[in-house]
Amino acid sequence: MTAAARTDGPAASQRARAMLLLAATALIWSSGGLAIKLVALPPMAITGVRSALSALTLAVLFRGRLSFRLTPARALAAASYAALLISNVAATKLTTAANAILLAYTAPVYVALLAPRLLGERTRPSDWLFIGVVLAGMVLFFLDRLSPQGLLGNLVAVGSGLCYAAFTLSMRAQKDASPVESVLLGHMLTACIGLPFLLGNLPDARAWLGLAYLGVIQQGVSLALYVWCIKRLGALEAILVMTLEPILNPVWVALGVGELPGLWACLGGAVVVAAVTLRALVQAKAAPAESPGQTV
Repeated sequence: MTAAARTDGPAASQRARAMLLLAATALIWSSGGLAIKLVALPPMAITGVRSALSALTLAVLFRGRLSFRLTPARALAAASYAALLISNVAATKLTTAANAILLAYTAPVYVALLAPRLLGERTRPSDWLFIGVVLAGMVLFFLDRLSPQGLLGNLVAVGSGLCYAAFTLSMRAQKDASPVESVLLGHMLTACIGLPFLLGNLPDARAWLGLAYLGVIQQGVSLALYVWCIKRLGALEAILVMTLEPILNPVWVALGVGELPGLWACLGGAVVVAAVTLRALVQAKAAPAESPGQTV
């Protein structure tokens, strides 16, 4: 056996394991819509309990490796992440899970529009084409026949995309900072805002089970898996695997509670996912090759 073979063997094995665990992470994230639908509590109460459990889980998993030095960028990241968590749960309760996840998936549009001004990152001509396609996909969501509540849910979902973009931009502003501290602070802030709404709405055993899953597994353990995997995979591989989340989220809801998105929403979702994925693939191929063997 050559030295190269001895070196590549463990690295290849670790990379394959990272691919499988990242796919598991995408599956866990995609289950959030169904779990939220099954918990019979107001959106703010769900958000508060989920984030309290997530914060405790992350604090345990990353104990000894956390640094809470507060900077303007980290504070903005925490606030925007809290707003993202709240708006996503509210949108999932008010409209279909498909609309909630896919309209939030338009965040790259806002990043492309704001990054040149806020971060000095150039927006290329191809980015403007991408923005136009995604905006066209967004319009399709609003062509379905919507109740007033569904329309409000769609608007909240668009707002969650804006919050996601703000979180992305503030994380980029921190350059090489770990995402865990900002996410943990965001969960702590969300818990403080949401937990008072639990008063008068005490969960039953089934609701507690759903909340425990959302907080400990869907938000807590999954982030630990993501942080481990993303350090060991190239950008292209990660992008391809993580597209499972917006595709499978409405599938689980359809199977679990029979909620089906409308035809126009399906078409809009296909346009948004295809445009975002294609742009990410092009960017990943154009970026310098990363070392898949890098570890935390």
